[in-house]
Amino acid sequence: MYDIFRMKRVFTLILGLVATAELTQVYANKINVVTTSTMVTDMVKTVGGSRVSVVGLMGPGVDPHLYKPASGDVIKLQRAKVIFYSGLMLEGRMSDLFFRMSRAGKKVYAVTESIPEKDRLEPPEFEGHWDPHIWGNPSLWSKCIATVVEGLSAVDPEGKNYYTTQGAKVEKAYKDVHDWGLKRISKLSKKQRILVTSHDAFNYFGKAFDFQVVAVQGLSTVTEAGLADIAKMVDFIKEKNLNAIFVESSVNPAAIKRISKDANVKIGGELFSDACGKPGDIHKSNGEKYDVGTFVGMVKHNINTIVNALQ
Repeated sequence: MYDIFRMKRVFTLILGLVATAELTQVYANKINVVTTSTMVTDMVKTVGGSRVSVVGLMGPGVDPHLYKPASGDVIKLQRAKVIFYSGLMLEGRMSDLFFRMSRAGKKVYAVTESIPEKDRLEPPEFEGHWDPHIWGNPSLWSKCIATVVEGLSAVDPEGKNYYTTQGAKVEKAYKDVHDWGLKRISKLSKKQRILVTSHDAFNYFGKAFDFQVVAVQGLSTVTEAGLADIAKMVDFIKEKNLNAIFVESSVNPAAIKRISKDANVKIGGELFSDACGKPGDIHKSNGEKYDVGTFVGMVKHNINTIVNALQ
């Protein structure tokens, strides 16, 4: 009887070891991917699915314009099979590092390579640079998926069909949320569609959803608005009789709070501009729930926040 009991224990132990080995092998077989901004990270995770292990360098609330890689980040990038970043100088302090790694033979992709120049914005205040905030237009951002599918397929040819299928699903989800946004924003009149935020991160959003976008600090997320800029914005808000202005998750809210007080206008909420929210953070608005740690959830949060405040 004792021998039978012992044999059962040994057999159970063997099964456990086999299962652990299989799981370890599955994990080991995943493609090691490193990404930068949360929008890129979410895109690569959803396209790559079960075939990839993704490490995002930037978390919620992190400003990619200012992000400087630490030594640990460089090690992660060196160990990656493939690297994806946004591009168009969004991660300006990492550009040289990506260039050197690419020259050394590392697979490095700027997802915005898929965006035709005719669809890119180049506002005068950007001083000859493209506006990198393409995700403000979900349909346009969906074109970046092609670069992700290409990059993953290059390092994992056996998964090409999988990535292509997943990419098509993600593209549809982005276009669907764009259509949802158009319908939701139709609740606002043309007069109500004026969006005042901290910095110039919503130009693509404005073009896609027919908003006049006005930023206090221009492109910079560091330089504080001067007194003249604040006074000018206060006059503008009073002239347009705006219901609300908005702070951003990755920008110091001090200037917006000062303007809110001086113009006697409410702060309508916090918008995600250069980063998604915390993964798993579920918000509820307009009768539905969504995870603001995903790109689709971020878009829904921003649009619901804007519409609810400006109505």
